[in-house]
Amino acid sequence: MAVAFAPACTRAVAAESRPTSETAVGVTTLKLASSFQPVPAKVVPTPAPSNDLAKKVNGEEACPEGMVLVDGEFCPEVEHTCLEWMDPPSSRYANFRCKRYAPEAKCKSPKVHKRYCIDATERKEPESDLPRHFMSWTTSRNLCEAEGARLCRESEWIFACEGEEMRPYPYGWERDSSACNVDLSENIGRVGRLVDHRSPAGSHAKCASPFGVQDMAGNVEEWTQADGPGQGSKMGWKEVLKGSWWIPSRHACRQFQVGHNDVYNGAETGTRCCKDAREPHVAAR
Repeated sequence: MAVAFAPACTRAVAAESRPTSETAVGVTTLKLASSFQPVPAKVVPTPAPSNDLAKKVNGEEACPEGMVLVDGEFCPEVEHTCLEWMDPPSSRYANFRCKRYAPEAKCKSPKVHKRYCIDATERKEPESDLPRHFMSWTTSRNLCEAEGARLCRESEWIFACEGEEMRPYPYGWERDSSACNVDLSENIGRVGRLVDHRSPAGSHAKCASPFGVQDMAGNVEEWTQADGPGQGSKMGWKEVLKGSWWIPSRHACRQFQVGHNDVYNGAETGTRCCKDAREPHVAAR
């Protein structure tokens, strides 16, 4: 499939290929352990969506159909420690894709309570299970608002991905390239002529976050709204892309990409929406 990319694509793809420790919300301090010591993997089963994720408020579901409830304590600034990198030092991806993180994250700022709804999967093409693509920040925002929702703020996207454990990957602490639609390096195409490698939304059962949100690593990259002025990568961008796509990239919950404007769209850009959750009615005293 031939894809015509906007001129900004070259800048943004290059930025995505470089390791960086900054995120658009807070800072993830990523450090390599100075002396490698094997650490038993912390196996945390991914919970299936349950009634707990769709709590009722005054007899009604807190979230509409197709969305799940995210409710808990979010840490704006997190420190993760990488124990082992995936690629050799001579690779272009050296110190970029972490194979194993220490099974514990450190919160370095006061936590903030968040409660909202988020799409369980990426928004799909009409009459198809494939996620929408060629979506810009503007068309994504318009799509969400037309349905009474909104574009997710970046902090909301991160929390839905990592959960209260602050997992670096939505599924856990150790990278699993088979869990999500990621790390494809063959027949990718090139800038301007990407080969379409989308998978049906929600088709990778293991690619689920602690809240049961699917495909927050890979498949298509998703537009979010920076939380405040100047917070998009601390560079003034309001348009922040999250989750990356099917290429070899970091694919961590706090990974981000900026550099595309609000009308850029490509074969790799998609949409996920958020919405305020219903709140219990509090009777006046």
